[in-house]
Order: sequence, then C-alpha cells, then structure tokens
Amino acid sequence: MIATKFGFLFRDGKQVGTERASRPEQIREAVEGSLQRLQTDYIDLLYQHRVDPAVPMEDVAGTVGDLVKEGKVRFFGLSEAGIANIRRAHAVYPVSALQSEYSLWERNLEPEIIPVLRELGIGLVPFCPLGRGFLTGEVKRAEEYPEGDTRRIDPRYQGENYDANVKAAKAVFDIATAMNVKPGQVALAWILQKGDFIVPIPGTKHRKHLEDNVAAGTIRLDPVQMKMLDQALTSGKVSGNRYPDWVMATIDR
Repeated sequence: MIATKFGFLFRDGKQVGTERASRPEQIREAVEGSLQRLQTDYIDLLYQHRVDPAVPMEDVAGTVGDLVKEGKVRFFGLSEAGIANIRRAHAVYPVSALQSEYSLWERNLEPEIIPVLRELGIGLVPFCPLGRGFLTGEVKRAEEYPEGDTRRIDPRYQGENYDANVKAAKAVFDIATAMNVKPGQVALAWILQKGDFIVPIPGTKHRKHLEDNVAAGTIRLDPVQMKMLDQALTSGKVSGNRYPDWVMATIDR
C-alpha cells in the first residue's frame, strides 16, 4: 500500500510551510510528482499533511474526490485535523483515514476526535505510537540527544517534565517485565486493543524493531492491565506539551 501526502510548501528544496500549499492546482501538481517518483499509476491513500486555513476544506476534498474519479488516488486522508474540518471534508468526499498522534503517551484524541471517527466510519492511523521512544525504555533527557534530533526541543524530555514522565511510564515497564515482553510491545498492544479501526505506524529503522513491532500484534492485555495503563498515563499524568508552541500552532484543534 502506498500512502503519501500533499500540502507542503518548499523553497530551494527545503520545506518552509504549509499555508496555501493545498490549493487545487498544487494538490494536482503534488500528485503528479508523486506518481512519477513512485513509478506507480495511483496512490492508495492521499493525505493532506496539515489543514490549510487559507484554502477551504471543501476545495481540498473536492479536488481529491476528482483525483479518485480519475483513477490517480484510491482513498482520501487527513492529518492532525480537528472535528469541524473532518466533518466538512467528509461531507464533500468520504474521508477514509485520519493520521494523528495517539498513544499511551498522547491521549488528546479520546474526548472528541475518536468518537467522531467511530460515528463516520473513519480509520485512525496513529503516528508516534511509542511516544518518540519514551515508551520503549530507551529514553534519555533532551540534552543527551544529538544536534538535529527533534527530541532536543520536545518539552516532555526536558527538566521536571522528563522526571514526571519517567515516573508515569513505569507502569508500561512493570507490565512488560511481568509478561516477559518489551515495553514498546506493551504500548503497541494497548493501542491495538483500543479498536479495530486503529492501525498504528511505529517508526522502524532496523529489522529487529520491525520484528518486535509485528510481534506486538500477538500480545493480549487483560482488562486489569488495560485499566492500569489507562490510569498511569492519562493526560494529567504526562507532563508538558507534545510539541513546542510554534509547532502546536500548526495543529487543527
């Protein structure tokens, strides 16, 4: 399955923003470029990278719908979209999937977004289901990561936030030890048991990580373990925003 995105604005080969990057002509240009680079006749799942406040969602959904009719795209997805824009898009052309951050570590979708996805029959594709490494047991303080690593500017890896979050994540490690599995596998098992419409996409750089992630699909947590994890890492127990303020401003909530 091939999934890709549109909605980036580039200058001199570097991404410089997303505003006005979802205009119909730019969506078509991005799709044609993707088809050529990927050497394929169609894209299975085409996401809008971020909601573009400068372009009506109806124009975005309509353009992707036209591309589906033309056979260049099969399914339409959104990324980090809020309720209003999910509904606006879905009213024009069915949204098949929402890509957004969701994990034990980040529960912002639970109060409102997930109920809407269930209502409309939209799948959820969570990115960072391992909490950017925090739920794997291989975590370090922000300043210990090399230059260029995004965790250096992640508020949850800094100072007192880090200390509080290590304490909150202990429940994951305790259950993993009791089950003789890896903490990351417990985190993935939790998210998989949250609904059959959820398909997480953990970052995987090495074959061993891939094997561990796949094996998480065979792990079943009992109701007591699920409740323990739910309570240990509620939004009130995780300290700090998931992004710096300037990145949070790009999220449609």
